[in-house]
Amino acid sequence: MPPTLASVVRNTALHLTVLAGTDHLERQVRWVHTSELDDPTPFLEGGELLLTTGIKLGKTASRLQAYVHRLADAGVVGLGLGVGLSHTEVPQALVEAAAQRGLPLLRVPEATPFIAISKAVSAALAAEQYEAVTTSFEAQEELTRAALGKDGTTAVVRRLAARLGGWAALYDGSGALSAVAPDWAARRAGRLAAEVDRLRRRPAPSSAALQGRSPGIDTADEDFVVVQSLGADRRPRGFLAVGTEDRITPTERYVLNAAVALLTLTLERSRELRQAEERMGAALLHMVLAGEVATARQVSAGVFGGLPEGEARVMVAGAGTGPEAAETLSELGDRAEQAGGRVGERLLVSREDGPHGPRLLVLAQDNGAAHRACLGAVEEHEGLALGVSAPTSLEDAGTAYAQAERALAVALRGGRRSVDHEEVGAGSLLPLLGEEAVTAFAEGLLRPLREHDRTARGDLVASLRAWLSRHGQWDAAAADLGVHRHTLRYRMRRVEELLGRSLDDTDVRMELWLALRAGEE
Repeated sequence: MPPTLASVVRNTALHLTVLAGTDHLERQVRWVHTSELDDPTPFLEGGELLLTTGIKLGKTASRLQAYVHRLADAGVVGLGLGVGLSHTEVPQALVEAAAQRGLPLLRVPEATPFIAISKAVSAALAAEQYEAVTTSFEAQEELTRAALGKDGTTAVVRRLAARLGGWAALYDGSGALSAVAPDWAARRAGRLAAEVDRLRRRPAPSSAALQGRSPGIDTADEDFVVVQSLGADRRPRGFLAVGTEDRITPTERYVLNAAVALLTLTLERSRELRQAEERMGAALLHMVLAGEVATARQVSAGVFGGLPEGEARVMVAGAGTGPEAAETLSELGDRAEQAGGRVGERLLVSREDGPHGPRLLVLAQDNGAAHRACLGAVEEHEGLALGVSAPTSLEDAGTAYAQAERALAVALRGGRRSVDHEEVGAGSLLPLLGEEAVTAFAEGLLRPLREHDRTARGDLVASLRAWLSRHGQWDAAAADLGVHRHTLRYRMRRVEELLGRSLDDTDVRMELWLALRAGEE
């Protein structure tokens, strides 16, 4: 740490005496400045121990008080007055003003040159910098050895916590806690979920600093917390949080930065290796979809540890054609892989460019971690849509892929976040009638009847609805309307005239019925 006023005063070779501000000697001295100006503040940055003989200060209480106020407002940490020249002793008014502002005031005897004080502080600052460099180098070696060991990232987190004298936690790209040290810090690390989630939505690298009693930290804790995202290509691969009792010192900041660099390298891996793994996974997925399951099993056993077990689902995600679509889908793929990796669940992922924009294909265990992660992700991202197949065996994955594509098409047309094949295959067509194209068709088809009803007698739209709902039974439909069946027959002939279509045509009846229902959706 930088030298403090207390350490300067304790230097017996300087023979300094504290006359005021004894309660503030813990202030750190970042430089020593000598000035005989009545107002030296334009030349100060804050954190200085200011030395003066007081030649231009005068002896009136008002001038001395104004001088002290200027120094305190400028962030001066202490004032040293050299006696024996313009002042035989430190003026009492100066002592009282310094005490009032809490500014440490030091008496510098005539035998102590100002240069001696400057040398003492400079030596202490140099020692602090040397210690910071040495400590940082040792910590970097220690963290590097930990990263190369069998425990990898967990060992780095453990060593970092010990170096900082606090706690450290590592989260994966989805924000889930993956390592923490010491063990008792798991609860504190868990409370940072909201802060990690905010960083997850920002390009990496980014960071946030939280002080005790800040949002995300229990009010009983007084930790100083730093959260840092880990990633080299703007997409966070993970997050590191550290908590300490006091603010992190510059030396500790070097140690933290070294840990961030090592963890980033570990999580990122080489770009070529990652791309090769993605290509291999995509190739295996397409082998399964093509029905070559036996070959895919044989290949994946030595590379991916095997294929998904039990019933699986095929999921196809789309995010439009905007510039951020590919990045959004890539993040979705990362979340699925991370969710599956945490529980040892096998899955296959393929990122592709299609005629309607980029697509993400996922083959994962039915209702498994990756399946749930995909469903959760689409609820968080505006514009992201997901089509999900029915549960299937790997041998029928090709059929499941077609199901997922149809489900995605329904989701995109209807503005929905996700659609299961069960909704498309076993549900009703009526929810699909609310789409704009169908609504426009219905309005155009029924417009002549609606215009007639507004200007002439006879409710043709209601009559047509009743007649179609009764499957063309005249008596039953007329009874529903409360009219004679001859009146209903007249109205239906009028409908045919206005539409230019025959109600004897089954296709015409079907279109009219769907048009009427579309107007109700």
